[in-house]
Amino acid sequence: MNLYYKSTRNSELRVTASEAILKGLAPDGGLFVPEEMPVLDVPMEELKGMTYQETAYAVMKQFLTDFTESELKNCIAKAYDPKFDTEEIAPLAKVDDIYYLELFHGATIAFKDMALSILPHLMTTSAKKNHVENKIVILTATSGDTGKAALAGFADVEGTRIIVFYPKNGVSKVQELQMVTQKGNNVDVVAIHGNFDDAQSGVKAIFEDKEFAAELAQSGYQFSSANSINIGRLVPQVVYYVYAYAKLLENEEIADGEEINVVVPTGNFGNILAAYYAKQMGVPIAKLVCASNENKVLFDFFQTGTYDKNREFVLTSSPSMDILISSNLERLIYLIAGEDSVKTKELMEALSGSGSYTITEEMRAKLADFAAGYASEDETAGQIRAVCEKTGYVMDTHTAVASYVCGQYRSKTEDQRKCVVASTASPYKFVKSVMTAIDEKYVPADEFELLKELQDTSGIAMPHAIEEILHAKILHTLECDSDKMKEIVKGLCISC
Repeated sequence: MNLYYKSTRNSELRVTASEAILKGLAPDGGLFVPEEMPVLDVPMEELKGMTYQETAYAVMKQFLTDFTESELKNCIAKAYDPKFDTEEIAPLAKVDDIYYLELFHGATIAFKDMALSILPHLMTTSAKKNHVENKIVILTATSGDTGKAALAGFADVEGTRIIVFYPKNGVSKVQELQMVTQKGNNVDVVAIHGNFDDAQSGVKAIFEDKEFAAELAQSGYQFSSANSINIGRLVPQVVYYVYAYAKLLENEEIADGEEINVVVPTGNFGNILAAYYAKQMGVPIAKLVCASNENKVLFDFFQTGTYDKNREFVLTSSPSMDILISSNLERLIYLIAGEDSVKTKELMEALSGSGSYTITEEMRAKLADFAAGYASEDETAGQIRAVCEKTGYVMDTHTAVASYVCGQYRSKTEDQRKCVVASTASPYKFVKSVMTAIDEKYVPADEFELLKELQDTSGIAMPHAIEEILHAKILHTLECDSDKMKEIVKGLCISC
């Protein structure tokens, strides 16, 4: 049976999975969601013996029903190949009594590789299925990690072009160098004078500009997105939560059917939403703990029922979470509103207008699966140091936020279920913040001078992704104000 997708702002709109992947964003500005949540048709006893690739097929075939078996398996094989530096793709590291799901073993050493390794293949397959002749222009806003992973995934992919916008001075030095040194005849990187929310809002505005889309279509181009607003990004993220549970079972860390908790460092809400989808598919997850940094708009939402972006934007040591507009939350809002697209549209328009909205008490009652916490900058650094001193395990700043919140949640609730923490980036990606957290003597040092220190401290060899940017040539120097993004896109597309 085919699974169709509808918009969170118009339930009457109905498209196939491949059409949803190609469009990225619904024409009305809504996000595509499945008409009904599919369930796993493979028992955990069988899943526990599967490879990551086999698990990916078992999960994704339930969502992407208009892909043939050979099409989907081909996409999976091309995505999850030797570019990952571990055979398991997403290994679980047990540190004390916490399980860290390491999602950073791909080409760009961040969790975005898990989905952005496969999205280009899903998209080009979708284009063929739908007889698309236009060149697909991928527009993406990044708070640091999506950009590089998308650039790496789409570089020189035939029939595509990718333009990535990132906030100037709003990402780590390593993140910026990874992007501005990216090779590829079809890639462009633009620094905007603003923050991530400015970049994300600018991209959404371009998607919603029908006149501009028509103008570019006449020149042979159509837009799509590599952000987690694209269902083709979200579905592959569901896989690793299913895989993690199956591995815990295989390793005899849990009994079949035993509930676990999952803690996710959260900015745009896509990664934790994927865990929620895994729960809806049948994975025995009890609580989904949303971990925020000092930009704690999501923590406040779960505490009060009011989402309010009208606050100071804080630049933190976990920049991929420096977000005040969590786009994927709209998909959850739609579900807890009883799949009421009129209500969802009303709330999203309130967010665009006044910068806030408040959900009903009935909707709040449907958030019982979630808990939330946050970590200050000092608490994040303290967690990196404490875990390293006690166990020798070195984590990045985003993982540290989740690790701290995990302990905070357990202490407050006395919920002692086994806990999986989504470890979203290699410590090498944020070497300055990590090493100064471990020892303040490193504060004066240059970020790249600390790479050897991190290698000695962690015992983990420097990833290839870091080695290759140390002497790479800077290829992208374009900058613009956030209100000039449309002009930049037009110029780049017309010249390409």
